[in-house]
Amino acid sequence: MSAAGRVEPSGLPCSFAKRVLVTGGAGFIASHVTVSLVEDYPNYMIINLDKLDYCASLKNLETISNKQNYKFIQGDICDSHFVKLLFETEKIDIVLHFAAQTHEFDESSPKQPTNPYASSKAAAECFVQSYWERYKFPVVITRSSNVYGPHQYPEKVIPKFISLLQHNRKCCIHGSGLQTRNFLYATDVVEAFLTVLQKGKPGEIYNIGTNFEMSVVQLAKELIQLIKETNSESEMENWVDYVNDRPTNDMRYPMKSEKIHSLGWKPKVPWNEGIKKTIEWYRENFHNWKNAEKALEPFPVQPPFI
Repeated sequence: MSAAGRVEPSGLPCSFAKRVLVTGGAGFIASHVTVSLVEDYPNYMIINLDKLDYCASLKNLETISNKQNYKFIQGDICDSHFVKLLFETEKIDIVLHFAAQTHEFDESSPKQPTNPYASSKAAAECFVQSYWERYKFPVVITRSSNVYGPHQYPEKVIPKFISLLQHNRKCCIHGSGLQTRNFLYATDVVEAFLTVLQKGKPGEIYNIGTNFEMSVVQLAKELIQLIKETNSESEMENWVDYVNDRPTNDMRYPMKSEKIHSLGWKPKVPWNEGIKKTIEWYRENFHNWKNAEKALEPFPVQPPFI
């Protein structure tokens, strides 16, 4: 493991067909992608760059930590000198950059962010697209529905509700709880990224969506049924707290995904299967983060977006 901000000489082997950099590879979605790349592409060298912030965990990558085609480097992508040195020494061919995405109806819809967080993501997309338009720099943008599953730091709604209930604490619902979200299981979104990597066209935007949709209050009820093993409405109410709604809490994030469907990808994992696997994982792995208990504190006035 390299020290933070350092890039050590790699002694580049000639046997790797491509050298892939995954940023944020110790985080939630990127860790799943990194594991799949290392296991499914033995002729690719997969380099995981992560600053190891509070929501990252190298335990997400233990199954591949000793693989010959995997390397972890600790560092910050905001350090431009470090990143330049990294590209020079590692001879990167492909970058998979993972950050939160905004949500649109379809890929060509005008962006209409309703908060500063979403606005920053929309601006980043415009910046990236400008490099394609001006220089034909080969970029592909993806936007996905809310992803759930193992490895996610328990600050988002599904892992937070699961962890709260497993620690005999109540789910906190903002407003009516009638806001709906589309939920996509982690392995499905990994398959989507690999599909785009193989078949996606430079300059294109691909929505990675699912038709499965559920309200926040229904999500809480289903998790209470599964974890507390009760179907009684009165008992379920004992595990829920309602608080004031947050500003600009969008009711829905619908998304059209026909473009990526034309590449051969569609979600496979049904909700009942995915959520049971997720519940079981958190029962065994909640302490993968040294500060996991902090995530169980009440949501701030402006909680993480779901």
